[in-house]
Amino acid sequence: MKIKTYIGLFLLFFLPLSQAQNTTQYPSRPIKLIVPFSPGSASDILARTIGERLQNSFNQAVIIENRPGAGGTIASAQVAKTEADGYTLLVVSAGHVVNPSMYKNLSYDTLKDFRGVIPFASLPSVLVVPSASNFKNVNEFVDFARNHSGELIYVSGGVGSASHMNAEKFAVNAKIKALHVPLKGASDMAIEIASGRAQFGFMPLIAALPMIKDGKLRPLAVSSDVRSSALPDIPSISEAGQAGGVFNFWIGLIAPSKTPNQIVQRLNSEITKIVQTPEMKERFVKLGAESFVISPEQFDRFIEAEYKTMSNIMSQVEERK
Repeated sequence: MKIKTYIGLFLLFFLPLSQAQNTTQYPSRPIKLIVPFSPGSASDILARTIGERLQNSFNQAVIIENRPGAGGTIASAQVAKTEADGYTLLVVSAGHVVNPSMYKNLSYDTLKDFRGVIPFASLPSVLVVPSASNFKNVNEFVDFARNHSGELIYVSGGVGSASHMNAEKFAVNAKIKALHVPLKGASDMAIEIASGRAQFGFMPLIAALPMIKDGKLRPLAVSSDVRSSALPDIPSISEAGQAGGVFNFWIGLIAPSKTPNQIVQRLNSEITKIVQTPEMKERFVKLGAESFVISPEQFDRFIEAEYKTMSNIMSQVEERK
């Protein structure tokens, strides 16, 4: 009995010391960033952009793993259950806080099972239609949609994704109804809209720009209050007369809730330095994004506020059914 007691005391004394040493040496092996959407999505592009530079800062490999499906809940469930050691992190966007309203039996708690690390950026989405579409502006589009209720098809990056919520908020404000077809990510959205199989969608600007420049997609408006420097000739949704359809799209990094604070702060500090470099600021402008960095504590409060906002939007969507 005494031997067991001594062993227990030994573990109680040395385990915290061991954990502290591991924290101090972080990172001592590759870090994995789980992206809930397919390659080419806004989350994927920014994760890879940040990951490449974080790899240089830490002198450790940063691996991007795409786990698309179910609006990001598959990836979220995976990370929620993983060891809270800072080596498996989750890239999230605005859609992360919508999923509790979309999926009633999630295996994780959106607020309690994660802690904020840092947001990367904020960027508007853009309302796009096929280049062959007859719609030249938002007013023409809204008028047609009102007169052909339920006939238009729109696609999103998945049920509960930011692109889904953006479209629903716009539809509620514009008083239109359309058929929603969820896909796995922005790249799939672009293909379906460009082909004409879907008539519109709200794509993250970062993912839509290449096909807009190639003339395969026609932008009608960006989802922010002001115009984007990446598309200066395209009106904001407010300018187009649909101010109630403004939607702020953000992307950030979260970790399992029990991840040591020292690791979270280290990640926040390194990524803040990366995002604030002239090189990254220039890169963000080209992608139609703006830097958005705050402390882990502020990010937690931001996520909680966004959670409440999205819950309200979903309540309005349910009332319209």
